Amino acid sequence: MMPGTTGVEATRRIVQDWPGPGPVPRVLVLTTFDLDEYVHAALRAGAVGFLLKNSRPDQLAEAIRGAADGESVLAPSVTRRLIDTVTALPPALLAPGTAPAPELGALTERETQVLVLVARGLSNARIAADLGLSEATVKSRVNRILTRLGLENRVQAALLAHRAGLAGDPDGRPGPEVV
Repeated sequence: MMPGTTGVEATRRIVQDWPGPGPVPRVLVLTTFDLDEYVHAALRAGAVGFLLKNSRPDQLAEAIRGAADGESVLAPSVTRRLIDTVTALPPALLAPGTAPAPELGALTERETQVLVLVARGLSNARIAADLGLSEATVKSRVNRILTRLGLENRVQAALLAHRAGLAGDPDGRPGPEVV
């Protein structure tokens, strides 16, 4: 609890009222409140990420680096709930007037593996470690995935992967094996 204001209000003020000079700071929310309404409010206020205070120090450091590099960062539990919430919406509410989802067949096998791990909420550093790649290579693959699929960000890629059944199902059964 912040004296005199809330974290969401502080985030909104920092992002919307930034006087400069320089770019608007990227706000990464760190909280004990693992509630969807706080996540949604923080993201609407302009936060680039949302982590829980019980995150391991290495996760927190990785999230800070990711946010500084322009990535959006969410706690894995938050990512799962956010995806569940969005995918439960009728398609008309998700993307009114847009074309059907792009074909996943445009991806290479390795890009599909990276997409699966993105959909599971892993950071570039964690994907790199899991697949034996450098972080720069993973970042490049993620950018290529977004370009090939005509997507704007990792959340859209994760949603597409979940809709296609690549990342497991809501009951916790895993998706395809990633090697």
